[in-house]
Amino acid sequence: MKAGKQEMPSFRMARPSDIERLYALEYQEQAYPWSYEILEGTLDSGRHRVGLYEFHEEIVGYFAALSVADEYTLLNLLVSTQYRGRGFGRTMLNKLISMAKAEAETIFLEVRVSNLSAINLYLSVGFVEIGQRRGYYPAKKGREDALLMALPLIKNEKLFSGI
Repeated sequence: MKAGKQEMPSFRMARPSDIERLYALEYQEQAYPWSYEILEGTLDSGRHRVGLYEFHEEIVGYFAALSVADEYTLLNLLVSTQYRGRGFGRTMLNKLISMAKAEAETIFLEVRVSNLSAINLYLSVGFVEIGQRRGYYPAKKGREDALLMALPLIKNEKLFSGI
């Protein structure tokens, strides 16, 4: 490696053989992690897109999205705590957006209203708020609302005319 040049994680699509490492990351990083079965089903489904970034055999983060018709729904975007604040979330999101442009007109997502860093990331790449789901997420003291957001990948006058 040349002096001054920082090594970067590499991207690839997740494989079923990644399930153990993805589950370990999910369980370590999330207060309410996906179950092993949900992760396994996501990896086995032809409708899901699961991408990950690795650095020296360690998964830095991953995203999972569902592709149906002309829509993507971002289901999960997770960066390991030790790699947060270095732009990996933005890098993964931009990778997902590039992939979605080949198949979809819009990307949708839900995000906890308390997750301000994620909300700011989504807003910074063009997502807009389109609604809320009351009591959508489990929380320490009951339930937490979700903010619904969308990113138009093509001009979609019907969906975004009131925003």
